[in-house]
Parts: sequence; structure tokens; C-alpha cells
Amino acid sequence: MKYIFITGGVLSSLGKGIAAASIGTILEANGYSVFVKKLDPYINVDPGTMSPYQHGEVYVTDDGAETDLDLGHYSRFTDTALSQANNITTGVVYQNVINKERRGDYLGKTVQVIPHITNEIKRQIDNVGDSDPDIAIIEIGGTVGDIESLPFLEAIRQMKIDKGKDNVIYVHLTYIPYVKTAGELKTKPTQHSVSNLRSIGIQPDIILGRTEKPLTDKVKSKISLFCNVEKEEVVQAIDLGCIYEIPLAFNREGLGKLILDKINLEYKNAELKDWKEIVEIVNMEKDKEVDIAIVGKYVDLRDAYKSIIESFNHAALANRCNVNLVWLESEDLKEENYKDSLKNIDGILVPGGFGKRGIEGKIRAAGYARKNNIPYFGICLGMQIATIEYARNVLRLEKANSTEFDPDTPYPVIDFMPEQKNIDKKGGTMRLGAYKCSLKKGTKTYEAYKEEEISERHRHRYEFNNEYRRLFEEQGRMIAGINEKRDLVEVLELPDHPWFVGVQYHPEFKSKPQKPHPLFRDFVKSSIERKYEK
Repeated sequence: MKYIFITGGVLSSLGKGIAAASIGTILEANGYSVFVKKLDPYINVDPGTMSPYQHGEVYVTDDGAETDLDLGHYSRFTDTALSQANNITTGVVYQNVINKERRGDYLGKTVQVIPHITNEIKRQIDNVGDSDPDIAIIEIGGTVGDIESLPFLEAIRQMKIDKGKDNVIYVHLTYIPYVKTAGELKTKPTQHSVSNLRSIGIQPDIILGRTEKPLTDKVKSKISLFCNVEKEEVVQAIDLGCIYEIPLAFNREGLGKLILDKINLEYKNAELKDWKEIVEIVNMEKDKEVDIAIVGKYVDLRDAYKSIIESFNHAALANRCNVNLVWLESEDLKEENYKDSLKNIDGILVPGGFGKRGIEGKIRAAGYARKNNIPYFGICLGMQIATIEYARNVLRLEKANSTEFDPDTPYPVIDFMPEQKNIDKKGGTMRLGAYKCSLKKGTKTYEAYKEEEISERHRHRYEFNNEYRRLFEEQGRMIAGINEKRDLVEVLELPDHPWFVGVQYHPEFKSKPQKPHPLFRDFVKSSIERKYEK
């Protein structure tokens, strides 16, 4: 197995995850199987208990791992199978080492960062789950110079010795700022970043320069001179309007050939036809557009809804339209103003989330969609919100609620799952991962999937309360999908509505640009129809 290690310098949020995923795209197009992995330096075991303001979206895999949002990029750009093996944190590393020490596995030795922590990191790097890839692409979280990243950098330094120089390369993504007053790109931050990296024994084989202006030969030559790489090994990573153009841009820059030459694999000059078609559709003029409201509580932090945003981009591709996302803070949707905020909206989505803040605003949005025949899509909490709204205003169950928000509600239409009631630990204890769902024929959901049984990923503690199932069905609310093994409601619909669907799972985690998720596709399609029929 070959190894490509991707590090970042100067500052965070440069796009290492998308760079790693794009490299994976190019390598797959050349006929190689890849495994893409994220090493996160934080001490949390996983991001499951972290606030979105700290971490952004938590991406869930089929096996129930709560992981970094970069795994969403890996999934959307490559065919790599995602599992717990694709994301490792400092917390996991230290937890494993301490467990071994407690068992006496180290035979009385003093447990140290080197070699015990670094050996565990290397063991985790080599863990590729059930896959057997030709190439492992390993993204190191954080920025070179961070104290918490040092054990990971030391471990990957050792990997070149362990695996052989022809099997390991280092790609360093750095920032090359453009100073407007000087009218030029500045390489000094990159020089310092690479100097930091070299001081711990890692010489980059390739430097990716993130930039808003094209890199001139002069700039590349300067980086080459001070960073000890050939000029051809300095590759431009310029800002682009569409992230799905990045593999094409890297390929034009010769990154694929450069990487494969360095690890002694054949370059086949893959054309990336699928990606060219995607970019052509993105850039073509569209004669239709829709305004979709996302009613959430983290609307000032778009990374909290990263997979949802990309799923809408995929749905726009499928429908050959522009989707304009209108971000509405649910706390701001008061009784006196919510109608004005929603009156020009073509579709409403309420995403997943936790906690009581902003719940009443979301309930108002769901009610507005129901009463005004506006397409509605509720995901996880969004399905529960629609359930509460229907119970209060159609079934006349005053003060109906979820026990998450009101433990003493007289009508707990959403309640704790029985097995959750005695759990006292929050990390990794929700209903997580892929579960099967049987769909009822004749429903909007079945029409979207065209399958009677599906599998989707979950992340929640609360469920539709089956004590109210018969009442809901008698009053016109359709149970469109259930998990038969545990008799859990997975999908709710309004049959007399143009498109009103709530799902307990997270469909956004399985959408790809070449294969848009059917529910996002049909939700956008219905929103288009409503707008232009209106």
C-alpha cells in the first residue's frame, strides 16, 4: 500500500479535506482504489458531544461512527467505503494506549509519547477496515506548529522509514496571501510553514499553494528555492466557484501525474469526464430557480449543515435549476413576523438538531408549510417538529411536545427511546448508523426511492411515540416508512399535500454529485413545480 500524507500550514480551514478528496478522485480515475482517512488532534474521542460552533457538522457512517465533516467530502468525491476506520482522534489513540497499559501489555515499561503513542498512531494509519486499497490518503488535522499535532507529525515522519521512500509522500497545503496594497503574492508564510515542517524531519514532496491569484513562475521559483522542492512540485490550488471543479483544476496542474510518478505507479491521463459534465451543468444558464428556506439554529455557521448544502447542490444538478438557500434563524420566527419571513419561500426544510432553543419557530414554519401547500422536508428533528405541530393544531392535543423539550408534556408524541432512558453517558450512545426502513407503496417517499426497502443513517435519541400512531393515521397523517425489526416510525407524510415529508434519518449523508439523494431531488422538483404553477 502506498501512502499520501496531507498536512496544512499557515492557517486552518484551507481545504485539506477537499484537497485529499480531490486527489482521491484523480487516483480513482486512473484505476487505483483509495482509502481516505482523517487524523484529528483533539482529545475528544469523537466529535459527537461537541457543539457545531466548535466543530461544524458531525458526519455519521453506516457503522455508527460520529466523525469529522471532512468525511463527507471523502464520500462525495470518492468511492471509499466509510467507517470508524476513516477518522481517528488523539482521544482514541490515548484511550487505546492507556487500556493497553492497564492490561499490562507494555510489560512494566514506562509508557511514553515515543514510541508508544506514535506506534499506536501508525497502527491506526494502517487500519483500513475491510478495504484493501492501493493507496491510503491520510489527512492530518490542524496546522503545522500546533502542539497537539506533533505526535501525528512524528508518526508520519517515521512512516517513510518504515514503509520505504518510494511508498510514502508528503503533500503540504499552504496559504499564499495576496497583499492588495503591494499588488503581489507573498511566500514568506509558506516558507515559515515548510521550515516548521522540516524542523521535525518532514520534507514536503509537493506543495499545494492555496491562493486567490494565479501563481506566477516567479512565485513558484521562490517557493522552490526556499522550500527545497522542484518548481514543478509547487502546484497551484486557486480559489474556484465550484468545489467539484477542484479535481479538474488539480489534474490540469499535473498533480495526478506528479503524485503517481513519486510513488512509482502508472499515470493513465484520466479525463474525469463525469466531473467535467458536473461542472458544465453548474456553469450553464438555468431558466428556473427556487428559494428554499433552511430554518435552523446555527444559520450563522454554514458548516453545521455542510452535507445538507451539498445535497441541495446535487439536487440542483439533477433538476437543472438554481437553488437559492434562504437561511432563517428559528429563534427569530415569532408569532408576529414568521408569515412575512416565509411568504416568498418555495420550499421549507427543517434540519436536525438538539436542544430547546428555537423550537417554537421551527414549529411555526412547519405549520405554515402545511397550511399553505408549500413543500416541506423535515430531517430528524425536522420530522419531530412536524409531528408536534400536527398534534397541536390538527389533532387538538394542546401542549403536545417532545419530552426532550418538555418532560412533563401531557401528550409526548415524541419520546425517549426505551433503551435510552437508563443511559448516563452522552458520547456514542445515540441511535447511530444505518438501519433498514420499509416504505409504503403509493407514498411520495416510495416514488422518490422506487424501492420497498432502503437503508439510511441515524443520529438521535428520541422517536415518534407509537402510542399515538393510530390517532395520527385516523386523522390523515400517513406513516410512510417503518423499521420493521423494532417497529419504529421512520417516515411521516401528508397524503393530501403536494410534498410534505418528514424522515427520522439523515439522507444528506448519502448524496453525491453523480447520484443526488432522491428525497432532495424530489423536494426541489416539487418546489419548482409549486413556484411556476403559482
